[in-house]
Amino acid sequence: SFEGRVEVYHDGKWGTICDDQWDDRDAEVVCRQLGLSGNPKALSWAHYGQGSGPILLDEVDCSGNELSLDQCKKSDWGQQNCDHIEDAGVSCDPFTGTDLQLYASQMWLVLLPDCTACLADNPPASGSHRASGTVRLAGGRSPSEGRVEVYYNGDWGTVCDDGWTDLGAQVVCRQLGFR
Repeated sequence: SFEGRVEVYHDGKWGTICDDQWDDRDAEVVCRQLGLSGNPKALSWAHYGQGSGPILLDEVDCSGNELSLDQCKKSDWGQQNCDHIEDAGVSCDPFTGTDLQLYASQMWLVLLPDCTACLADNPPASGSHRASGTVRLAGGRSPSEGRVEVYYNGDWGTVCDDGWTDLGAQVVCRQLGFR
């Protein structure tokens, strides 16, 4: 699934995140950490239902560039002033947005569950479906290097390097399953 209530595992237990200061930048980091993207949206007020158990984080304040919630400003673990009616949620729907420039400029790229499909040089088999925004590396000396290509509207295209940084490369590497 690409959406739901956000829960984190800490010190041997699962818990929710309070929605105080919860915004789309926080959602972007959650989606990135899960290897998903598209159009990250933060949802508040237990949009996906109230959790149970501890509320482990509050006052999460990401810039949107972090690779995981651990790197964001936030309250200390377990320090919060919330009820479960304030549980945070996200939508990482990869099927929203159709503008390739948006995918490239924001590096909001889609990861297929089976990444071997995005590394294949052959088109998908008849009857199969490839999501717009799927990425692959092409023309490299090994599977872990090459030109970044994005699948959009039935064709593979390249990503312009204007504004391309190590952060963009890290995002693509994570989405292709590399660390």
